[in-house]
Amino acid sequence: MTEASITALYRYPVKGLSPDPLQQAKIRAGETFSHDRMYAIENGSRDFDPINPKYYPKAKFLQLMTNEQLAALETRYDGETQTLQILRSGKQVAGGNLSTPIGRQIVEQFLAAYLGGHARGTPHIVSAQGHHFADVPDNFISLINLDSVRDIERVTGRPVDPLRFRGNIYVEGWKAWRELDLIGATLTINQTATFKVEAAIDRCAAINVDPQTGARDMQLPRTLADVFGHDSCGIYLTALTDGTLQPNDQVAAFANSSAGDNLGI
Repeated sequence: MTEASITALYRYPVKGLSPDPLQQAKIRAGETFSHDRMYAIENGSRDFDPINPKYYPKAKFLQLMTNEQLAALETRYDGETQTLQILRSGKQVAGGNLSTPIGRQIVEQFLAAYLGGHARGTPHIVSAQGHHFADVPDNFISLINLDSVRDIERVTGRPVDPLRFRGNIYVEGWKAWRELDLIGATLTINQTATFKVEAAIDRCAAINVDPQTGARDMQLPRTLADVFGHDSCGIYLTALTDGTLQPNDQVAAFANSSAGDNLGI
């Protein structure tokens, strides 16, 4: 059996803003990464109810598909204090404690000025206990196969930053696109944490945006469809057990939870 290994782990504390690299991720069964998409920024509306939270499509919020200017901002998040720093060209331009009204207001005012007419109205930061703002309503964790990203580079003839795909877990060691054959399979990481592979991740125009510059400089969903016959990159996982993930952990795939049914990829 050919195993993959984890190269990097990320969470995205605020939907649409930059990733938070992790040296370790503690996983709980049925949950996303801690603090992943914990906050979102309503784009000119006030529909989200923190007392009765529900899923909304990503178009309701600030995000890279329609607000590529966000990619030019670097953010740093402290999970213990829930404090967000926003930097531009290495210098802090705003920041606040997102668990407090005044902290959210400071960040909202900065984003309103920064986006100007590109926002549909005044940005409004929202959250709710136990709720996340991923692109799908399920408590999924996303995994990206770096060899698939390299295959996209091969056909485009250009570098493709893997962070365009905003994944939680990045792995290498599998052949390009082999992850798409794993739907319904079970993954074990470091022989402890167990996941079910739920679905391929269908991609939208957000991946056309360079996550470092904010330039909308590629047509990757069209490339995926034209060259590979699908618009997917990455897979969604459900955590079946608690566990701890770290870079260099080994990832093995099985047809079911029995080690005798390994897929040999």
